[in-house]
Amino acid sequence: MENLVQGIYTGERALFKSVDLNITDSIFEDGESPLKESKGVQLNNCIFKWKYPLWYCNDIKVNDSTLLETARSGIWYTHHIQIKDSIIEAPKTFRRSSHIELENVDMPLAQETLWNCHDIHLNHVQARGDYFGFNSENITINDLNLTGNYCFDGGKNIEVHHAKLISKDAFWNCENVTVYDSVIIGEYLGWNSKNVTFVNCTIESLQGLCYIENLKMVNCKLLKTTLAFEYSTVDAEIVNHIDSVFNPTAGVIKAKSIGELIMDPTKIDPSATQIITEE
Repeated sequence: MENLVQGIYTGERALFKSVDLNITDSIFEDGESPLKESKGVQLNNCIFKWKYPLWYCNDIKVNDSTLLETARSGIWYTHHIQIKDSIIEAPKTFRRSSHIELENVDMPLAQETLWNCHDIHLNHVQARGDYFGFNSENITINDLNLTGNYCFDGGKNIEVHHAKLISKDAFWNCENVTVYDSVIIGEYLGWNSKNVTFVNCTIESLQGLCYIENLKMVNCKLLKTTLAFEYSTVDAEIVNHIDSVFNPTAGVIKAKSIGELIMDPTKIDPSATQIITEE
């Protein structure tokens, strides 16, 4: 493997089609697509200042590096990429890519990030931006702090542990989602989704958890959650008070108490849902 140290790379496709490089303490600036179609590249303490740095690449490892905001749309059509201890300031990173591992990564401008990707693992990641994880699948997450609306819209096969999501319309149009030991704050959670499970979670959501097929909740708290469960099939164990429940389709709802229970027989069959409270 060839070592490149303390380089400054300019111009379009500066290191085009590179193979088996170890690049350290280097800067990529003033030139698009510097590493396009490269493979077997390791990047250590590098700075990317220009657009499209890692397109059509394979087998990439990035450590202690920075993609500035101007390195936007930075990683598209790239497979088998590992990024650790780095900052990705650039928006629209990761499109149609796969086998992505992010560990201890900060993404302060993460709007439209991780679109149409698959086989993703996020560990200790912070991100801020709307439409994070759109239409992506096979995702495992541990310790994610995300602020941004509409996250994971259209996602499939998602497993989340120890996350905090501040996101209006999270997990819309999803299939096979399981969230453990997490906090979710935002309106209209989970609409139009299938096979969604929350375990040991705290949720605040105006008119959330509606239009879901096979919703399961285990040992969860609902804070200021109104008009919940509309047209959902649900098996819910809620350990505190629910402000209001609105026309669930079928299932069982257990709660400490329910403030307002709306079961309109012209819209649903009230007998299809069992309501159990401590009161």
